[in-house]
Amino acid sequence: MDIKNLIESFEKLYGTSSEKIRFFTAPGRVNLIGEHIDYCGGYVFPAALTLSTTVAVRLNGTDKINMAATDLEGIFTCDLNDIEAARNLKWGNYQAGMVKELKALGYDFSGMDMLFTGTLPFGSGLSSSASIEMATGIALCTMANNASDISTSNVQIAIAGKACENNFCGVNCGIMDQFASAMGKKNHAMLLNCAEISHEYVPLDLGQYVLVLANTCKKHSLGASKYNERRAEVAKGLELMNMLCGDSRDNLCDYTTNELEAVKDGFEDKIIYNRVYHVITENQRVKDAVEVLKAGDLVTFGKILCAANDSIRYNYEVTGDELDAMFDAAATQFEGGNVLGSRMTGAGFGGCTVNIVKESYVDEFIKTTGTLYTAKTGITPEFYVCSIGDGAREITG
Repeated sequence: MDIKNLIESFEKLYGTSSEKIRFFTAPGRVNLIGEHIDYCGGYVFPAALTLSTTVAVRLNGTDKINMAATDLEGIFTCDLNDIEAARNLKWGNYQAGMVKELKALGYDFSGMDMLFTGTLPFGSGLSSSASIEMATGIALCTMANNASDISTSNVQIAIAGKACENNFCGVNCGIMDQFASAMGKKNHAMLLNCAEISHEYVPLDLGQYVLVLANTCKKHSLGASKYNERRAEVAKGLELMNMLCGDSRDNLCDYTTNELEAVKDGFEDKIIYNRVYHVITENQRVKDAVEVLKAGDLVTFGKILCAANDSIRYNYEVTGDELDAMFDAAATQFEGGNVLGSRMTGAGFGGCTVNIVKESYVDEFIKTTGTLYTAKTGITPEFYVCSIGDGAREITG
């Protein structure tokens, strides 16, 4: 939806006013490699997409924040005097959580009307929730009554977004999604150290290849999935590693593969060992992948992605039938150099795979992969050729 149509929809919903309508946007993200290790203090390698959430915002002179979306019926309200009540909203709790976290940073808000629209498919594993949080966060910080008195960086807004999900929405996520959405840079991926919240931009030059996202169209829900269960398992794994190594490290990714190998016989629970094995080896794969990508070795980069998918599938067990079917469909095309690699991206249990596909082969890839996937699952998938864009920001009408 372009800005003109968004204004028309906004004024149809909320009426006209002398107050100015302002516009803010934040992207979704694709994580190239480094899955389920951001909350273990590891390295991840995401990139911001041009698929995004955009919000139109206008002050309304009340003490209520009204929220709506172009693809939803109704208006959902967060009372600034009772933000906690918004936990139970059918839709809008991400935004309300951002209000709460930013108020804790000292921001003072008046009522606003908000209308959200976007090009991100919800529940696809491309971080639509983080996109909503970051678009909301940029809007709130810009339009707060005391905005000129507080200087808040996009990094701080990303940290507030993580706190929003953890404390308000009940999802025990790490920092990656919010950071990638807030700090994305066009035509670059970012190597993010989740323990230190530091990052390095890496040019994403794929030559004659492009990134193709294959959406299983099996929606996932982090709160209802095994996500929090995995968090508990790796927390137990960290306790065991510290005990077995006689150490007291803060993050599982502080350990190396050699250190794990030395104490592996001390794991009585194979499931916990598998979870730990994935986390520690995945952290190393991220470092290896970035180095070979910098060297322009796309063939090895693709192989590392496939190895990462095997680990998330068999050791961490968060893929599911649909993601497995999508990867298997892509794998039938690995020979010949048209498809260099594939893996699931996101939290799992639905969502997307990311694939490295020769640009001249994209149409054939979509046809072949879609046919095989539908034959296996009965679901019609969707495909998106990726463009890498900038992070959260205000845009002009």
